[in-house]
Amino acid sequence: MATPSGLIRALHRGTLGQNMVMDRIFSGIQPTGTPHLGNYLGAIQNWVNLQEECSSVLYSIMDMHSLTMPKEPAVLRQNILDTTAAILACGIDPKKCFLFRQSLVPEHAELAWILGCLTNVPRLLRLPQWKMKRASQNNEGTVGLLTYPVLQAADILLYKSTHVPVGEDQVLHLELAQDIAQHFNKKYGEFFPVPKAILSTTKKIKSLRDPTVKMSKSDPQKLATVNIADSPDEIVLKFRKAVTDFTSEVTFDPDGRPGVSNLVSIHAAVTGLSIKEVLHQSAGLDTARYKMVVAESVIQRFAPIRNEIKKLQEDKSHLMKVLEDGAEKAKELAAPIYQEIRRMVGFQ
Repeated sequence: MATPSGLIRALHRGTLGQNMVMDRIFSGIQPTGTPHLGNYLGAIQNWVNLQEECSSVLYSIMDMHSLTMPKEPAVLRQNILDTTAAILACGIDPKKCFLFRQSLVPEHAELAWILGCLTNVPRLLRLPQWKMKRASQNNEGTVGLLTYPVLQAADILLYKSTHVPVGEDQVLHLELAQDIAQHFNKKYGEFFPVPKAILSTTKKIKSLRDPTVKMSKSDPQKLATVNIADSPDEIVLKFRKAVTDFTSEVTFDPDGRPGVSNLVSIHAAVTGLSIKEVLHQSAGLDTARYKMVVAESVIQRFAPIRNEIKKLQEDKSHLMKVLEDGAEKAKELAAPIYQEIRRMVGFQ
């Protein structure tokens, strides 16, 4: 298995490790229930590594962000608990990080208003997520959907975070947070560090049914997405039905052979092997047999996580207490920072 430092890299020069002092890391995940394979390999796995490398780490269940897409209250409540159970089962340790629910720290929303007053609307209208998600709402996107990148900036800046693990599709949002931090500093005086991005070296995990798009919880094709709590039979079925092509050899060519290349990326990520090592091990296998090799690797990786999720889901009070305790710690950290912001902008 690669070392944690080898799995992640800073987007803006330098590598994470002994050569870079990291003051504070912030990241969040929307509560969509049990995460899928792409969430795990692209984000949660890195979160586990980062909590070992940095002494100040905050991870938030972004329940406020989840309201940008319609959800029933009962579904949201359950999703919050299921997401919490899953990331704990994956190895997130509340003793090594602050794990909390975003809405339990009201300063997030209050700071978002202040930062929103420094952000121009045309900048938000240009963000691709606004265009894409607005289309899914019959082109009647809400104010929350338009301005949630400002709330993301507040999430990060409220704790004076210096580094943020992000996916490639969130880089533009982090750039907005960087610009907002600089705008605030220019207007009110140096205060916020300009946060840098940390990108995973794991290849983006694609849909098993359409390897031209990323794996997604909202994919209408049930066989497209592997959830980390899926049973072994479900995992085998999904990989057996995975779209490849008419060439039987296992190769890695994301542009020419996206389907089989996605399988190779998944295989490498769950085993900790390099792409080259995976191809060497798979020499002589046709794609049908190779699908089962990848499925078995995923099953083995997720078996202990799946069992732990089931145990944690049986104790809702424990999950709620973890989030409440984390929120209290986050509030203690945020309070003096936000009080200084209030003073700087003239509220007190």
